[in-house]
Amino acid sequence: MLRTFAGLLVLAAFVFGQETKRPKITGVAHVAYYVKDVDKSRTFYKDFLGYDEPFLLKNADGSLSLTFIKINDRQYIELFPEREPNSDRLNHISIETDDAEAMRRYLATRGVKVPDKAGKGRIGNANFNVKDPDGHTVEIVQYMPDGWSKRDAGKFMPSTRISDRMMHTGIIVNELTPAMQFYTGILGFEDIWRGSRDGKVLNWVNVKPAETIDYVELMLHDPVPEPTKRGSAHHICLVVPDLDKAAAILKERAAKTGYDKPMEIRTGINRKRQLNLFDPDGTRVELMEPHTIDGKPTPSATAPPPK
Repeated sequence: MLRTFAGLLVLAAFVFGQETKRPKITGVAHVAYYVKDVDKSRTFYKDFLGYDEPFLLKNADGSLSLTFIKINDRQYIELFPEREPNSDRLNHISIETDDAEAMRRYLATRGVKVPDKAGKGRIGNANFNVKDPDGHTVEIVQYMPDGWSKRDAGKFMPSTRISDRMMHTGIIVNELTPAMQFYTGILGFEDIWRGSRDGKVLNWVNVKPAETIDYVELMLHDPVPEPTKRGSAHHICLVVPDLDKAAAILKERAAKTGYDKPMEIRTGINRKRQLNLFDPDGTRVELMEPHTIDGKPTPSATAPPPK
């Protein structure tokens, strides 16, 4: 009797352990922004940056619900018509997993509020949303065999793309400790690098899933900027092997597309060369070379966070 009961406990512990193990996180899938003028945004992302628009979704009344800008087979930028003027441009970020339902169950065991089940989105992928400690919506997505993403694999990736990979996305964080508890403690990301502008206060913390090279940049702000002033912090970073070549291409396209903001290559705190661009709503698109200027790693900052 005791042996049978002990055996059941072992079995239950094994099953529970299996259910609560975090499934793989395979990268940053997409970032979604609200935009004031979709056509102007299309000009920026398609004509200026060189991306294609594989599909879009409409509301019941025929108006645009959102449209997709394809970076590669597993990374997109989603553009939503704005709901209200002078608001935060960030709609949500999305993290890809190999098992959305298992991720939902795992997050539930870690105290994260999740829906009753992982749903199926309008383009056929499994997904659900959670909130991080700063109130950002984080979509968990799994690309399904019958979803539009896999259906269009290898398509809509023209040679005009200024970059073929999103290196990271940046989001505003007010308090570092709760954010780290969520991204590293629960999601299992690794703290890979920290940056400080002046060496006295921490400004950035980069956190990365162990299974991928994509990462999320936590942009530390205290106080948090007004909604209309978040476009530089809420950003995406596109990797380019040669910034001089990329800048030359963009300067040629600028005259044709009406892009009139300065394009200056500079070396960042991380000692990687970068070029900042801004879409029509002021959201930053950072182009960055993958290596430091001398190939040596940049030491991580040891300064304390703002609070």
